[in-house]
Amino acid sequence: MSLAANDNATVAADAPLKPLRIEPMKALRALGRLLKDKEDTQQVFVIMRALSGASTARGYARLLKTAKGGRLAYRRDELAKALSDTEYLKSLPAGSVGATYLHFTTSENISAQGLIDESRKVEEERDIDREHPIAWYDRRLRDAHDLWHVLTGYGRDAVGEACLVAFSYAQTRSPGFALIGLAGALKLKREFPNQPMLRAVWQAYRNGRKSAWLPGEDYLALLAEPLDAARARLHIQEPTLYHSVPAEIRTGGMMPAMAA
Repeated sequence: MSLAANDNATVAADAPLKPLRIEPMKALRALGRLLKDKEDTQQVFVIMRALSGASTARGYARLLKTAKGGRLAYRRDELAKALSDTEYLKSLPAGSVGATYLHFTTSENISAQGLIDESRKVEEERDIDREHPIAWYDRRLRDAHDLWHVLTGYGRDAVGEACLVAFSYAQTRSPGFALIGLAGALKLKREFPNQPMLRAVWQAYRNGRKSAWLPGEDYLALLAEPLDAARARLHIQEPTLYHSVPAEIRTGGMMPAMAA
């Protein structure tokens, strides 16, 4: 399997990355559109862009301070390329992270490329395709979304997405995740007042705090690891409150699927 460093970086520009301004009103307008139409997943990327500020740069700086981070940053493997290599994923052992990811994406009819395509609908996201280390780190976070579904055990249903963005906020401290997770949790609580929606999302946040820092993982090595062993090594807790919500209720509510 060839994993060229910049297969997904399409913009080679020497100008510095533009600093991101915090735009709360833009984020709130996008949230309003998302609440009205849960299929308008483009608004997720608008919100993340409007609120991310320096969180991506801080995450990249943190990566460089980890034991594996320097090597990962030097290699700059494009995660989406590995996650799109169906033949490679099929070759992995049953029960591995990669094999489970392939089953998950196949059964949900989603793909890593679908997530990329949704991201690119936001014109301001063009910087994410730059040949730049922080842009590479941003792509890596985006492309890991469905892999984090597999690792955490949260599904792509309404409750699962709300929980995963809460987990993601704990991991990345990106305010966009906090806004989406809180809005989703409150809407789900209003729709299903007898279900532990707020507690499930809060548990997801706490699980994210307790877990190892997933952005610092060598995902290419992780794909071949047994899923149960990976969860234990990474201290990812069982999402008990999420699983306590009946499956037919989980599919209600507002949260969008973040991949196409």
